[in-house]
Amino acid sequence: MSKVIFETDRLIVRHLQPNDLAPMLEVYGDADAMRWVGDGQAITEAQCRRWLEVTEDNYRRRGYGMSALVERSSGEVVGFCGLVHPGGQPEAEIKYALKLRCWGRGFATEAARAMLLYGARVKGLRCVIATAAPENLASHRVLTKAGMSATELRANEDGTHTQVFAWEAGPGTVVP
Repeated sequence: MSKVIFETDRLIVRHLQPNDLAPMLEVYGDADAMRWVGDGQAITEAQCRRWLEVTEDNYRRRGYGMSALVERSSGEVVGFCGLVHPGGQPEAEIKYALKLRCWGRGFATEAARAMLLYGARVKGLRCVIATAAPENLASHRVLTKAGMSATELRANEDGTHTQVFAWEAGPGTVVP
């Protein structure tokens, strides 16, 4: 198994590895699961391979990136979660996606909450944002339960809007 970043009650969170291509395609290649991600389209195998390369580069440059979520009880990769800087934005942004059949089981909230603390305690991040479609109320609930707060409603170039959430490491958050 590749480098374990942290563990939660039900998940092992580890760096991505080349053999994560199949589970990645199961998540990001599923049009239903991707309706709230990016442009809402499933991605191809070539795009997944490129994503693995970008993630490896993020590990080298920043020390963090997207990670595999492995269910402890089964050893199955159930999804992905990580801290990224889309388009080179200065603030870290938390992203996550799960296999459709794993939705509604609390994995996203468990992973997001732990990833925020990891970002603060291990990587020294003081503020992390997240973005979600205004209509994606399930993600709003996940982000709120993970400790984030809705902030601005950002206008996009295509006339749509994106709800921005923010999290700040509080005084009780131990940061090295």
